[in-house]
Amino acid sequence: MSDNNSYVSPFSTRYASKEMQYVFSADMKFTTWRRLWLSLAKAEKALGLDITDEQLDEMASHLDSIDYEAASAREKEVRHDVMAHVYAFGKDCPKAAPIIHLGATSCYVGDNADIIALREAMKIIEGKLCSVISNLSEFALKYKDMPCLAYTHLQPAQATTVGKRATLWINELLYDLDELRYRLSNLKMLGSKGTTGTQASFMELFEGDSEKVKKLEALIAEDFGFDGVVPVSGQTYSRKVDAAILATLSGIAQSAYKFANDLRILQSFKEMEEPFETHQIGSSAMPYKRNPMRSERICALARYVICDSLNPSFTAATQWFERTLDDSANKRISVAEAFLGVDSILNIYINVTSGLVVYPKMVRARLMAELPFMASENIMMDAVKKGGNRQELHERIRQHSIEAGKVVKEQGGANDLLERIAGDPAFGLTMDELEKIVVPENYTGRSAEQTEEFIREYAKPAVEKYKGTLGRNYELTV
Repeated sequence: MSDNNSYVSPFSTRYASKEMQYVFSADMKFTTWRRLWLSLAKAEKALGLDITDEQLDEMASHLDSIDYEAASAREKEVRHDVMAHVYAFGKDCPKAAPIIHLGATSCYVGDNADIIALREAMKIIEGKLCSVISNLSEFALKYKDMPCLAYTHLQPAQATTVGKRATLWINELLYDLDELRYRLSNLKMLGSKGTTGTQASFMELFEGDSEKVKKLEALIAEDFGFDGVVPVSGQTYSRKVDAAILATLSGIAQSAYKFANDLRILQSFKEMEEPFETHQIGSSAMPYKRNPMRSERICALARYVICDSLNPSFTAATQWFERTLDDSANKRISVAEAFLGVDSILNIYINVTSGLVVYPKMVRARLMAELPFMASENIMMDAVKKGGNRQELHERIRQHSIEAGKVVKEQGGANDLLERIAGDPAFGLTMDELEKIVVPENYTGRSAEQTEEFIREYAKPAVEKYKGTLGRNYELTV
């Protein structure tokens, strides 16, 4: 049957990168199983079990040559994926077949392979997250001095700068990066814990020698570059690990959603927009449209990831005693798709931030339309210096502001507050004097300094680890 007649995940065809897809592929999973079986056998031999170098060499020579048809046929027969692959590995390695999976339970390969995949997937996310932070840092520094209108409640509030606003997006990503690095640094292998976590089968193999049983899983962890194994478990590693990692991925999705939503609004304001390709079509019906489709896609995928993060929480909560199998079907979908989703989001985020467009004249025009209201206190202070009464001036400027607001809202006219004040003798200020007061750069506070300090002291050190790979763009499939 052709692919056109079967469901194929959009993550595979439209969104996620090949590198992230490979982490959760069958080939990654089952070749990792074989590496785990080899590592177990090597450690068991080192600790005195009757395993030969010839058997280990045979296993090592067949790590990547998996007969998937034989494994699939065997799984249909025995209804057990691990034993099907033990069988397929044994067919490839007849001399080693008697000692493959010796003393282990299914979760030895299943859970340890999942932990290895989680580590590799988080490393990919870490690098891409750093690329976004780097892109936004360059953008922030470039526009650190450009005044723009700031909002609270999506209503004009005061002035900020385009660069300072970008630091808010970066700051949330730094929270996510810290969280991701914490998860990475604390990730442990399950080790070789046995059917209910008691290591009883390994105690039997090593004739009650606890030190050898502990050394066994230490050797396996070292073989895969982990600094240790979980101290206790049932049959599986705690499913709270998955829940915590997906909560971290949800955090990244939340941060990306906030950025993309802000950009969509700014594009509606005509102040900023995402890159627009030369031949890109914005609408099938309206040729003039320049829709923020990449930002919209970030938001769509982010919603999916945020909702998906609940799945492992329920799984962790419903694991009875030492384990139940109702985690398996859900886990193999929800964990993989959360990573594919965040990978997709970051690919788009990198692409968008590699070419953000700013329209300086529009940015300034929108600020200047509101700035006279925001400058009213400064205007009042200058009028007081010329002998005016503060309380009287406050009331007069309040009335002028109301009338100017009516012109804008009810008549669709321009803000004429400055003209009204210049025409009011109580203020004693000319239009030239008022225009010198209403200079946008005078109302941005420490925005430029804050931006420079933040990028220098926080953003740049955070991405230093990836400085050799920063600046890479991602060509999107669609």
